[in-house]
Amino acid sequence: MCVGLDTDITKLPDGISKNAQGILDFNKAIIEATQEYAVSYKLNTAFYEQLGSEGWRVLEKTREMLPRNVLSIADAKRGDIGNTSTMYAKAFFETMDFDALTVAPYMGLDSVEPFLQFDNKITIVLGLTSNEGSLDFQTNKRYDPPLYKTVLERVSSWGPMENLMFVVGATKAEALKEIREIVPNHFLLIPGVGAQGGNAVEVCENGKNKDGGLLINSSRGIIYASSGKDFAEAARAKAKELALETAPYTAHL
Repeated sequence: MCVGLDTDITKLPDGISKNAQGILDFNKAIIEATQEYAVSYKLNTAFYEQLGSEGWRVLEKTREMLPRNVLSIADAKRGDIGNTSTMYAKAFFETMDFDALTVAPYMGLDSVEPFLQFDNKITIVLGLTSNEGSLDFQTNKRYDPPLYKTVLERVSSWGPMENLMFVVGATKAEALKEIREIVPNHFLLIPGVGAQGGNAVEVCENGKNKDGGLLINSSRGIIYASSGKDFAEAARAKAKELALETAPYTAHL
């Protein structure tokens, strides 16, 4: 299970200051409350970048607070020409020392390859997303096969499996069986469980491989489980609930 720290300053609970320090305090409380059940934390950088330099400070401080035995993900969806991608990779993999980074593959091999050059780091490429706009290109029926299948097939050959994952939205659970035919052994990051309507059990049934192979993310469903002073306890309860729900599929790992 992965906890998404998509911390919106406007949604901070009672008793937490609505400022950069408040975000940091909130994140600390959530991490401490959920770390028993989480193997990963995903920080959506947009929620920090919108605060400018203070936001970047909070992003870095939050990264430093994460337990060393969890996978830290910067959800930044970067992807540009090669030399720019190299700078993005250095920023997140070296300067901020994230373990993994989400990447957009639209510009092709030379925009993704720089991320794959970093040892012991994971590039998480967008495969099939949950937003309505995915119909415009990813699953548009004018393309045969659908564009997202071409992306999965091509990108999976660009780097070693241990350095490469794919994003598949939880609300696309029905497509996971076909996706597993294309990338049977890669780990998949599955956002969208909880507030976005994704069903964790359905995802596990359709998407698991012999090793489990799924990193299931919940953001709003956990961190905003309560808007009161009991927010940390409520987050812990939701994290435990999701962990127990998926336990039959992961206990052997």
